[in-house]
Amino acid sequence: MSNTTTTDKQTGQEHEHIAAGAGGDFASFDSGKLSLLHRIHRFFHSNPTAAPAFVLLFAIAVFSSMVGGRFLAPFNLSLILQQVTIIATLGVAQTLIILTAGIDLSVGAIMVLSTVVMGRMGVEYGLSPVIALLAGLLCGAICGAVNGGLVTRLKLPPFIVTLGTWNVFFAVNLWYSNSETIRSQDIDAHAAILHWTGNAFDVFGAQLTYGSLLMVALFVGVWYALKWTAWGRHVYATGDDRSAADLAGIRTTRVLFSVYVMAGLFCAVAGWVLIGRIGSVSPQAGFMSNLDSITAVVIGGTSLFGGRGSIYGTLIGALVVGVFRNGLALAGVDVLWQQFTVGLLIIVAVAIDQWIRRVSE
Repeated sequence: MSNTTTTDKQTGQEHEHIAAGAGGDFASFDSGKLSLLHRIHRFFHSNPTAAPAFVLLFAIAVFSSMVGGRFLAPFNLSLILQQVTIIATLGVAQTLIILTAGIDLSVGAIMVLSTVVMGRMGVEYGLSPVIALLAGLLCGAICGAVNGGLVTRLKLPPFIVTLGTWNVFFAVNLWYSNSETIRSQDIDAHAAILHWTGNAFDVFGAQLTYGSLLMVALFVGVWYALKWTAWGRHVYATGDDRSAADLAGIRTTRVLFSVYVMAGLFCAVAGWVLIGRIGSVSPQAGFMSNLDSITAVVIGGTSLFGGRGSIYGTLIGALVVGVFRNGLALAGVDVLWQQFTVGLLIIVAVAIDQWIRRVSE
């Protein structure tokens, strides 16, 4: 009996030790989940635009201290906004594509082709300026429809499709324009509405253009569509898991096609802004803007894997690039190192996105 009692006591003590150890493990696991690092992980996963917003505020603070009052001068701040207007407008189109887990390398070519159509219709063909503008917008939508049709009907990868149409649209652009630039004076004489986006007005020393206001209005409209409409929810669902979206009854093919058409239309709007910005219609202007638009979207926190991100994050991403370039230029940094900094920002943004996705899975 004594041996049995002793064994029972030892067994009970072992169970107590095991239970205490298990409780300690669970306690440490819970405390680990509530650690500061884990909270940061969850915060960035729930708020993908928080990181670029912090970077933007940090950059503003740094450059304000480096170059003094010149950086925060109203005119300089409005100059930054003007410099990012075209890229941010293209970024709206790129954001819609990337939210569906695609990518569009042809946005710059669509933009330039649309400007050529507007210019030739209004100046060389002598059509009504409004008709010329509408023709350019229609051209952008048609180009987007071509991309969307190839992606949805032929089931081709968006990267390959838009890489091909980038070259096709650029070749059509050179053919249709005869590689000739339409001068600013000719536009003013025949289609002054094309210069409207470049007109500026003074606000407490800042020079705001109508193109910048149009860009902001476009962001607000797309934000509302993505946030409060069924179409917007379908865009996110399609990008997150297309198979699951199909099973849920979402017509993903129609959603994808509409996204590409809308993206093409927004590229044409960016073309209108481009004419107002540079004053002329050049078949070579802004051809590499596709890479800048991707930069703005990625830095803005939109995931390249689709289904996660926000439209206003793209605006923040574009402003981050604009602030860095402007601040470094005011500080006397060579253009080479400005490009280096932007490239580094892209790598860091993608690394953060991968890190957040690993934490969330």
